[in-house]
Amino acid sequence: MAAKLSVQSDWDQVLRKVEGEAWISCKIAGKPTIYGSLKCQCISTDGVPKLISSDEFVVHEITKKSITVSCPGQNISGKFLSPYTSFSRVHSKNVTCLDISSGGALGLSTSTDQTMKIWQTSNGEIRRILEGHVHDVYCCMFFPSGKVVLSGGMDAQVKIWSVDGGSCPVTLKGHKGGILDLAIVDRGRNVVTCSRDGTARLWDCGQAACIAIVNNIVNNSCVPINAIALGAVDNAVNLGSPKEVPSDREIGTEGKLLILAREDKMLEGTSLHSRDSVFIFEGSDAFNCCTFISSMDILAGGQDGNIFHLDVRNPKTPVETICRTDSPVLSLVPFKDGYIASHGDGSCFIAQGFDQVLQLTGPDCAPVYQVAAWEKFVYTCCRDGLVRKYQLSDL
Repeated sequence: MAAKLSVQSDWDQVLRKVEGEAWISCKIAGKPTIYGSLKCQCISTDGVPKLISSDEFVVHEITKKSITVSCPGQNISGKFLSPYTSFSRVHSKNVTCLDISSGGALGLSTSTDQTMKIWQTSNGEIRRILEGHVHDVYCCMFFPSGKVVLSGGMDAQVKIWSVDGGSCPVTLKGHKGGILDLAIVDRGRNVVTCSRDGTARLWDCGQAACIAIVNNIVNNSCVPINAIALGAVDNAVNLGSPKEVPSDREIGTEGKLLILAREDKMLEGTSLHSRDSVFIFEGSDAFNCCTFISSMDILAGGQDGNIFHLDVRNPKTPVETICRTDSPVLSLVPFKDGYIASHGDGSCFIAQGFDQVLQLTGPDCAPVYQVAAWEKFVYTCCRDGLVRKYQLSDL
C-alpha cells in the first residue's frame, strides 16, 4: 500500500474557528503511522483560516474549501477538498447508489430506506419518488436523454421509468437473483444487466424481452457478477463474430466489450455482439466495480483495496496495480484524464494521469458507495445518509 495522508473529516468546519484543531496523519506501509495536528490561529478578512501545524507536517495552501499539506520526512503531499454542500433530506438511511442526469440538473439515488428518488442537484429538493420495486433497489441510472431512468433491485426485476411522470411502463423479468449493476447500449434501445444469479443479460427495451444471456456460465455455477462496464474498444481487440444472425432488435452491440466484475476474483471481458469470452484476468480478491477510462484502458476495483489498470489489448498483465488503502473499492468512474475511486473506509480520491491529485473529505469512516461527476461537480453517496456535492472550482 502506498503512503497515505489523511485529515480529520470535518477539518473545514473545525478550522474555521480560532483555536480550532484538527488531526492529520501519514500512514506508510510497514512503518508506524505519523500523527500531527493543524490549528487555527486566526481568520483572515476573506474568511480563510491561518494555520499552524505540528512539526512533522507543512501547510502549503488553504482556501475556504481546500487544503494542501505535506509530510516532508516521508516525501508525500496531499490536497483535500471539503463538500460545497450536502443534502441530508433526500433519504433517511444509507444512500447506496447515485447518478446525475446528462444535463446536470437532476440527481437519482437509492437507499436502504427502500426508496428511489429524483431530486434537484441545486438544492436537493425531491422531484419524484419512483415506487414499484419490492424491497431494496440496488442500482439506478439515467438514460442518455435524461428523461428515462433504469433501475434494478433485490426483487430480480429491472424497471424503466419516466422522469416526468414517475410511471414505470416497462419491467424486464428473467433474472433469478438481485440485480447488481446496469449498462445502457448507445441511446438505450438495448440495455445490459448483471445479477447475483451469475448471468449478464442483453435486453430489448421496446419489447421488454431478453435477447440473450451474454456470458458463459462457469461450470454451471452461479458466481455473482457484482458489476459491469460497457465500452467501445480499440480495433486491435478481436471481438469475434456472431455464430448466428443477430436479432434485428439488437442495436449498437458491434464493437462493444462487456466487462464482468465477478465475486470469484475473476474479471472477464466478453464481446457483446458475438458473446465470445475475450479474456479472463484473475485478481487478488472479489471484484466490486469496473469502468472504462479509454477505448484501450479499464480499471477494476477489489474487496482488498486493489485497483487494477488493464490494457484490453494485453490484459494478462496489469499496466499497474494501485492501492491507496486496504479498504474495499466500492466505486470507480472515469473523470477527465483520470478517474475517481471511493472506498469502504470513507476515502474518495480523484486521480489524473494516475497520480493522486485530490482527496474528497466529509465522510467519517463511513463507506462511500457511489460517485457521479458532471462538469465541475462531483457527487457522492454514503452510508451516513448524506449526498455530498463537491465543486472543483473551489480549488
